[in-house]
Amino acid sequence: MHGDQKQAGGNDMQRLKFIDRMSQGKLSRRDMLTKASAFGVGMLTLPSLPKAADVLTCLEWAGYDDPSYFKSFSDRNGTPNFSIFTGEEDALAKVLAGFSADVMHPCNYSVNRFVNAKVAAEIDVTKLSNWKDVFPALQTADGVVMDGKVVMAPTDWGNASIAYRPDLVDEDFKKNESWGIFYDDKYAGKVAMLDSELCITFGLMLDGMSYKEAAWATGDKLKAAADKWGRKCTANSRFLWTDPTEVNQALASGEIVAAYAWNDTVKNLTDQGIPVAYARPKEGFFTWYCGLTLLNSGKADKALAYDFIDAWLSPETGKTLIEGSGLGHSNTKSFELADKQAVAKMGFTDPIQHMKDGTLFIQVSDQVQTEYNKVWGDTKALMQ
Repeated sequence: MHGDQKQAGGNDMQRLKFIDRMSQGKLSRRDMLTKASAFGVGMLTLPSLPKAADVLTCLEWAGYDDPSYFKSFSDRNGTPNFSIFTGEEDALAKVLAGFSADVMHPCNYSVNRFVNAKVAAEIDVTKLSNWKDVFPALQTADGVVMDGKVVMAPTDWGNASIAYRPDLVDEDFKKNESWGIFYDDKYAGKVAMLDSELCITFGLMLDGMSYKEAAWATGDKLKAAADKWGRKCTANSRFLWTDPTEVNQALASGEIVAAYAWNDTVKNLTDQGIPVAYARPKEGFFTWYCGLTLLNSGKADKALAYDFIDAWLSPETGKTLIEGSGLGHSNTKSFELADKQAVAKMGFTDPIQHMKDGTLFIQVSDQVQTEYNKVWGDTKALMQ
């Protein structure tokens, strides 16, 4: 066979391999579009693809835009666009102001805000191949299902507490772990609170209220708590954080000695050999679960949104989440796939028992949340 015949034969073989991989969904959209013309494959031969402008847009927490959490999606469709939010209320405000997003990552205590605002769409779970492996109790949990409809596909779950440096706090705090550390002048400038109305909620709990009572506080009671506790918490915080990376770095350097934090902060620092403890505050040790919600403001093909959600629900993503952050995942098979030592270090493998062991953050009415948002915003403005 002459050289040019060999080359032609090789090209034909590569072309057939390309078409085969394309038909099996093993190529990203970008690869398909780039290689199609090179192999003489017409656009009509390509599988049904969204238009070039139909790139998925996600409203997401800082850190969750890491490609390892949705690898199977990116392999097929390329990298989505991300808009990072500081909290669910920030994300909701963006959507209501006209921001076009396809998927959002709320938590159990905030889903109702998106549903009530009519920006969340029902999720057809028959389009999710990994739904069958989601913990049954999470499939029907409050915030996942509302009015008989699935409005959030649960993905991650964990704790909210105080991460602190045991080598830098005093013995009294270690013996009496409390949310009061954020209001103690002894630690002024040495703590970091989340940029959240929880600054006020925790203060009400220090006044003797239960968490549920504090979360539903309104009127003069709420304003008084903001004046007494909200200002103190804000003034004592070296910074009000929105990105966990900021907290990790500050705790690691000793710039702060304690912070509101999730499980990943504890894992990241202990993996670096930095002494850090995770408090069980006497007023309450909090738990949560979050997930992905379809938004009706998006412009991308809905198939892309479902593919992204399904990628997040995969056991491979769960393995990454468990081993990388110490957080729980909704897919039961994640715990079989993940490193056994990493699972053991988590201390929990059952989301329902996990919720029972802590105080679950709850949903409140739109009216109460709106009032809390305003009071918290006013509190921060007064401290600037």
